[in-house]
Formats: sequence, C-alpha cells, structure tokens
Amino acid sequence: MAEITTLAEAVAEFIHDGDVIAMEGFTHLIPFAAGHEVIRQGRRDLTLCRLTPDLIYDQLIGAGCVRKLVFSWGGNPGVGSLHRFRDAVENGYPRSLEMEEHSHAGMAARYAAGAAGLPLGVLRAYAGTDLPAQTKSISSITCPFTGEELAAVAALRPDVTVIHAQQADWKGNVAFWGITGVQKEAVLAARHSIVTVEEVVDELVPHGPNHVVLPSFVVSAVAPVPQGCHPSYAMGYSSRENRFYLDWDRISADRGIFEEWLRRFVLETSDHIEYMELLDEATAQVGEARN
Repeated sequence: MAEITTLAEAVAEFIHDGDVIAMEGFTHLIPFAAGHEVIRQGRRDLTLCRLTPDLIYDQLIGAGCVRKLVFSWGGNPGVGSLHRFRDAVENGYPRSLEMEEHSHAGMAARYAAGAAGLPLGVLRAYAGTDLPAQTKSISSITCPFTGEELAAVAALRPDVTVIHAQQADWKGNVAFWGITGVQKEAVLAARHSIVTVEEVVDELVPHGPNHVVLPSFVVSAVAPVPQGCHPSYAMGYSSRENRFYLDWDRISADRGIFEEWLRRFVLETSDHIEYMELLDEATAQVGEARN
C-alpha cells in the first residue's frame, strides 16, 4: 500500500545506484522534482527509460547519474538538441553513455508487456530499419495462427517508475488526467513506484474520459510536491513554462554554465520549494534586466 511521505524519503528508500528507472510523462506531468532529488542524493550508474527523454534526463545525464539510456526519441521539445545528452554520447562527458533505441510503439509495447506480466510484446514495426540489428531487446516472432512474421520486444520492468500526477487521496490512491501517455503501464510494470502529486485530497473526483486512477496497492510512495512537474505542466493546475525550454538550450550548451546552474539551483537547494523560489527570483531579475 502506498505511503504518504516526502520526496526525499521516497527517493532514499526506493532508488539506489545501478537501478533501472523510468520517469514517464508525455509533454505533461513530467516528474522534474523527482529527477532533481535523485541528483541531490548523488545516485550513480542508473539506467534511465523513457519514450521521450527531454530536459530532466539531460540534467540527470549532465550530473553524471546515468550509465545507460533506453528511449525512442530525445530532444528539447520545440527547440533542438539535448546538449548534455549529446556531450555524453559524442565526448563521454561527464561519463560515457550506453544507448538502447526503440520506436515509440516499441517502448509502449515493452511497458504493456511488463505490466501484463508477459515476457514480450508483439507489434508490426521496425521493418526496413536497422534497429533490430543494433538493439538486443528487439527480435522477431512467427505468429502460430497466420504464419506472419512480427516484431517482438522484450518486456520492460523497471526497478522503479516515477511519475507526477494531479491528485492522491490519503489512502494513496492516485488520479491523473489530460495527456496520460504510458504512465499507467510504466507504474504497473515496475517493482516499485514513486508518485509526486500536486495535492492530497479527501476524495478523488473523476475529471473526464482520460481520468486514470492507480489504486494504492500498485503505488509504493506518494509525495505531495506542488509544481513538481515544472517547467512542464499539470492540466488544471499549471501552464507550461515555455521560456525555460528556450533558456535551457543556452544553459546546457556550455559545460561550465550548466555545472554552475546545477550547483546553484539543484545541488545547493534543499527541496523543490527552495528550487522554485530561487528560480522565480532569478526569472524576476532577468525580467528587470531586460526592461
């Protein structure tokens, strides 16, 4: 059953060096605060899984936390490259990075297989690509009913899945809505899960057809972290901070600037509240300078 706890306590208990970690969220509800706490606690040799690695994985890679990346697309959405990711791949800085690449459909099928307790997922994909030759977790299988050759992908079962959601109740049941991506499947596939939430409420009330509820018995820990997905957004609670994504291109492009940003905003802040206060202060100072 899920325990209501702090983010620092949840990361300390469930995320360890060498673990396979999924931090999912598709444009929406991306668990930035949890990623920062992993950096603060100095985790190393992690294998990170995600359909669309974006800024938080760039930060984790740049901080030296990551040994391997399992993914299907990586970039700064609407802006360009992830410079810390590229530096690790091209120059081995701050450490070399192993990669395992899939399509979006392949990653989704891997999570779904893991959630269902199956050894593999089956899909029509990868024909005409060289990914099967480069990726050990992609193979083929012959349908026993039609004789058709299909792609097979190994089930993905993270040690820990981390997501952000809008609400949880005091029993640890979690609700989220909007663009829901593969968060549900990623949680069900994992041995443990950490969910940061905008708020804890007395009762979960449905919010339309995309409303998803994860029952308490599939969640390990719930941590209240308002704005825990900033600079992405939580539908009904916050808007996307587009300026941050643009600024990140400049910050991450230079090793020294990135390391100073990481020191100031993550390593020397105690939690997400302090991080957001410092970020708001810095944003206000930049705004005054521009005026």
